[in-house]
Amino acid sequence: MQTNVEKETILVVDDTPDNIDVLSGILRPAYRVKVAPNGERALKIAHAEPRPDIILLDIMMPGIDGYEVCRRLKADPRTMRIPVIFITAKSEVEDEEKGFELGAVDYITKPISPPIVLARVRTQLALYNQNRQLETKVQQRTTELMETRLEIIRRLGRAAEFKDNETGLHVIRMSHYARLIAEALGASEEWTDLVFNAAPMHDIGKIGIPDHILLKPGKLDDEEWDVMRQHPQYGAEIIGEHDSVLMHMSREIALNHHEKWDGNGYPDGKKGEEIPLASRIVALADVFDALTTARPYKKAWTVEDALKLIDEQSGTHFDPNLVELMHRILPEILAIKAQYEETTE
Repeated sequence: MQTNVEKETILVVDDTPDNIDVLSGILRPAYRVKVAPNGERALKIAHAEPRPDIILLDIMMPGIDGYEVCRRLKADPRTMRIPVIFITAKSEVEDEEKGFELGAVDYITKPISPPIVLARVRTQLALYNQNRQLETKVQQRTTELMETRLEIIRRLGRAAEFKDNETGLHVIRMSHYARLIAEALGASEEWTDLVFNAAPMHDIGKIGIPDHILLKPGKLDDEEWDVMRQHPQYGAEIIGEHDSVLMHMSREIALNHHEKWDGNGYPDGKKGEEIPLASRIVALADVFDALTTARPYKKAWTVEDALKLIDEQSGTHFDPNLVELMHRILPEILAIKAQYEETTE
């Protein structure tokens, strides 16, 4: 036998006590019943946790009528999915049409028939439960796919670092720096997360660069530089064209993170705001980390010296607005730097 806690909850809304008593008497043996004598009270109950599983709603009520209650329920993301069945003496086709246009799932006319009420409620609850289960499965699957996609991106970013004289901590630090800059810019949380998760793919194209060039301890000659400058295009080709906004941004960053504000970057010589914003952010984060981190071929620069160079190249290499933001959030950046400090020589 079902316990009261396990029973589904029905909200009955009617301004006539006798109607509430009749409906409650029909429903209580199988369901938990809440009642509201008017539209205002119905909306308060519907918004309170736990929310009703279905609402039986009278139309003709003083104050807020049933149509307006339904409209408000369907306009609120917290209650928009709760099934609404109108129970009313209004039986004209126009009345039913208006109810369905507002989002009601069914329409029962008075005087009510107990078997019809129970049958309609059971049917709509079954559909509602199926939809909720389907939504849960879709959300779970979407989360799994997103987590898998993010892990692949991180691993591919790490693969590029194995080809270079970098470490996995470089990818972590510069991704966090990029996130902080995006936040300081006032970007939405969704876009900021995209930058953070796409940034690790910035140098994936280095997989296509021969080791004798990528790992050369000295300066590259002109011919070698021509090869090295192809890695953004390689990265874009590796990532490919996708409908996914995350993969699109990853490709965008890989292709454009070596473009410069004054147009003297590569591979396409874009300048200013022609360079995608995410790429400008990653360029600044990447260079700052590269300068302030020791590598087998160089010592780490001090933060002061790194910022001095970045300031000198503000308006030439870097977006000057982003450079200004970096100074503003320097304490947060230094906290990330300390948290993910290199431990290897």
